[in-house]
Amino acid sequence: MSIKSLIINPGSTSTKIGVFEDENLLFEETLRHSTEEISQYASIVDQKDFRKKIITDLLEKKDFDVKSLNVVVGRGGMLKPIPGGTYAVTDALLHDLKIGFQGQHASNLGGILAREIGDEIGVPSFIVDPVVVDELAPVARYSGVPELPRTSVFHALNQKAVAKRYAKEIGVPYEELRLIVVHMGGGVSVGAHEGGRIVDVFNALDGDGAFSPERAGAVPSGALIKMCFSGKYTEKEVYSKIVGKGGFNAYLGTNDMREVNKLAATDEKAAAVKEAFIYQIAKDMGSMACVLKGKVDRIILTGGIAYNADVVEKLQEMAGFIAPFTVYPGEDELLALTQGALRVLNGEEKAMEY
Repeated sequence: MSIKSLIINPGSTSTKIGVFEDENLLFEETLRHSTEEISQYASIVDQKDFRKKIITDLLEKKDFDVKSLNVVVGRGGMLKPIPGGTYAVTDALLHDLKIGFQGQHASNLGGILAREIGDEIGVPSFIVDPVVVDELAPVARYSGVPELPRTSVFHALNQKAVAKRYAKEIGVPYEELRLIVVHMGGGVSVGAHEGGRIVDVFNALDGDGAFSPERAGAVPSGALIKMCFSGKYTEKEVYSKIVGKGGFNAYLGTNDMREVNKLAATDEKAAAVKEAFIYQIAKDMGSMACVLKGKVDRIILTGGIAYNADVVEKLQEMAGFIAPFTVYPGEDELLALTQGALRVLNGEEKAMEY
C-alpha cells in the first residue's frame, strides 16, 4: 500500500510544501509571504493560523483530499540538542517548538503545523533531523574556553539524507560507514559520520570552519574581541558581519556562486576569494579525516555549490588522497523529510523519542 505524505517546510518569508506518494512527488509549491504580511504578527508562533490557512487553501485549489494523507511531516526547529532521526511530534516536542527552546525561527512552525493538521485528520506527525541535531563525541565539545563549548548547528537534514542515500546505493548499512559529508550552500558544514552518528562537525552558523557565501566561519578571536569593544559597532552589526554579511558577501558583495565564478574569470580579487573558499573547505575535510583516523570510505559533496564542476574538481585535487568522492548536488529537503517518515512507517527505523 502506498503512503501519501504532506511535507511542510516553513522559511522566514515562505512556506514550501510538497505532497508525495511514497517517494514520488505529486506536486510542490512555494508560498511567498510579503514583509507586510509577516510583520503583523508579534511572534513566529502567532503566524501559525495564517500559514495553515494558505496551506489548506492550496490543497483545496489543487482539489486534493487532505483525508487521503497517511502522514504529515514538518521541518524541525530550534529544539534542545537531540540525536538525528525521525521524531513524532509529541506534546513535549510541541511545547519546545512553541517556546523556541534555542530560539525563535520559522522552522519551528513545521512541527507545529504538522501536528495540528495531522491531529485533525487522525494521522501521525513527524519532524526529521532538525538543525539542532547533536551527536558530537565528548572530545569534540572542547573549545579551550569552558564557558564556550563547541556546538552542533549544521545542515543535519541534508547531511543525513545524502549519507543514507549513498549507503542504500552501495548496499551497506549507514551505521557501518565512515564518511566525510560536505554541505556547500549559503552556509558550509563539514561532518564526520561514524557508526551512524555525526561525531564531529563544523558549526555552519556562527563561528566555525570555512567561510561561505553568507557566513564568516572561524575568524581571529582576538581581533574580533577588539572589534566588539571598539565602539564602532553594535552587537547586531558585529553579528551580521559573521552571519549574513560575511564570506562572499563581505569580500565581493554577492552571495551567488555563479556571480563569483563570473567575477573570478577576470578579477584577481574574486579569483583569490574563490581559491580561499575551496582551500578552507579542503582544510576542514582534512580535519575530519583525522577525526576518523584516516579511515574514510567516502567523501560526499552536496548542496547547491556542488553543482559547480570547478569547485568539485579542485576539492578532489586537494583532498582526493583521503577517499573517493561522490557528488549529490542540491538539497532536496522535501524529499529528505518524506524519506525520514517513510523509514519509520515502513519499519526500517524506529521513531525517536524527544
